[in-house]
Amino acid sequence: MQFELNAQTRTLQGSGASRRLRRASRVPAILYGGSAEPKMIELDHNELLLALRKEAFRSSLILLKLDDAVETVLLRDLQMHAYKRQVMHADFQRVDAGRMLRQRIPLHFIHGEVAPGVKEAGGVVSHAMTEIEVTCLPKDLPAFLEVDLKAMKAGQSLHVSELAYPEGVKPVLRGGGDDPLVVTITTMKAVTEEAAAGEAAEGEAAPAAAPEA
Repeated sequence: MQFELNAQTRTLQGSGASRRLRRASRVPAILYGGSAEPKMIELDHNELLLALRKEAFRSSLILLKLDDAVETVLLRDLQMHAYKRQVMHADFQRVDAGRMLRQRIPLHFIHGEVAPGVKEAGGVVSHAMTEIEVTCLPKDLPAFLEVDLKAMKAGQSLHVSELAYPEGVKPVLRGGGDDPLVVTITTMKAVTEEAAAGEAAEGEAAPAAAPEA
């Protein structure tokens, strides 16, 4: 998926200039990465806010129409107002079509309601992750990754290495044996047993009461 945004080069810098831009419904931003120098830019606030309503915008390639040129970029950081629905600042990174990139993308969990662990055993789907970092060429970047739960049984878990990835896309794993948990189906029995085990461990760890004199 690919989005488009319009931007202009920003010549004035500093907090005062940024405040004036925001009062004019503009968003101060920076464009960096690649072989070119970082560039101060500005965007239309309403156009950016409308794009942000779509989840895929945060993890997809963006065609940034900057002055008379077009840059392929990714949104890397976003600063929002503490309580207003207002974008305060944005960071965009240039993308090289021939170089591998790393990007966090959302996970979409499907068919959880028909999983045997839920439908037959009354379990609950418990998400350990809602997004994942992947590496791929820009052309292969997916907007999201589907996690199909239809075959999961009670007590069963899925880890990062067990997910289905599109061709050319690989997960970013940290550490040699690291394989993080993504999702599991937990039953009330398992939760009760875990709580009981925790209470027993706390009881064993508690120091014995001193005998009365």
